[in-house]
Amino acid sequence: MDNFSRDLLAALMAGATQFTWCVLPNHYHALVEAPDIRRLVRALGQLHGRVSHEWNGEELTRGRKVFFRAADRAMRSDRHYWATLNYVHHNPVHHGYVKRWTDWRWSSATEYLAQTGAEQARRSWLEYPLRDYGKGWDDPGL
Repeated sequence: MDNFSRDLLAALMAGATQFTWCVLPNHYHALVEAPDIRRLVRALGQLHGRVSHEWNGEELTRGRKVFFRAADRAMRSDRHYWATLNYVHHNPVHHGYVKRWTDWRWSSATEYLAQTGAEQARRSWLEYPLRDYGKGWDDPGL
């Protein structure tokens, strides 16, 4: 996951000015501000194509689709933005990989915490709770 995280960050930097991210063993989430969405989509598409080819080669499988169901959503409000940021950082907890969101090393959580501080992160969590965010499209069984 180290290599994929590094490559994902490079792709995000190619087309986004700000981002929050989290990589899990079988999917990833990113919240980005993308002034040029086409450039970002192209960079992610190239990453997906290259990684799919590598992974299929490692498993001696060709043609299998590795990445699918990508979605982009415009943030509708501050509440939507902050709930999404919280969701991305808490996704490893949601999927049962760690008990604390700051314990997952393949995300921007520790950088976010260092920039905002523990008290601000706590306020954000309380003010913008997840509730059923992600229900039906990012179930823990994935």
